[in-house]
Amino acid sequence: GALHGEIFAASCDAGGAGLALALAFDRTRDDERPWLWVQDRAALRLAGRPYHPGLPPALRRRLIHVSAATAQDALFALEEGLRCRDLAFVLGEVAGNPRALDFTASRRLSLTAERHGVPLWLVRLDAGVDLSSARMRWRARSAASLPPRWNAAAPGHPAWRAELFRARSHPPGEWILHDDG
Repeated sequence: GALHGEIFAASCDAGGAGLALALAFDRTRDDERPWLWVQDRAALRLAGRPYHPGLPPALRRRLIHVSAATAQDALFALEEGLRCRDLAFVLGEVAGNPRALDFTASRRLSLTAERHGVPLWLVRLDAGVDLSSARMRWRARSAASLPPRWNAAAPGHPAWRAELFRARSHPPGEWILHDDG
């Protein structure tokens, strides 16, 4: 466990949460434990609540959602979630650059995640890039869907453009990710 990734995304774009879920699900595919999604009030207003039918089927029934009043309350809930080894992973969504989420808070989350072995992905909506202890830092946005095979008028599968701009053990790069079922 660690603060595996910090993902920066625009509030009007579902790319951040989509990328975080894809990365988390890929690492915990065979894990049957519940997982925690924490949103502060501003993130909830900008991005909305998790949409159960839109989640991967294996994750739907295991979701624990927490709506926090402030970024400070969200950080508290994230840290408490990381202390619970009965969680497969923790996903946090915070809007902007709140004072409570400085380098010290980021480092504290990283240390808690490492100590208890629970991975953490933090989505930052409409935030500027600042100091962080995250192992990987991404920019995410939606990408154009591939055309469907049988019906050209139907929407395609979701796709994201993910740019890894800082990582300790990987070279920077850019990828197009898509969910093909």
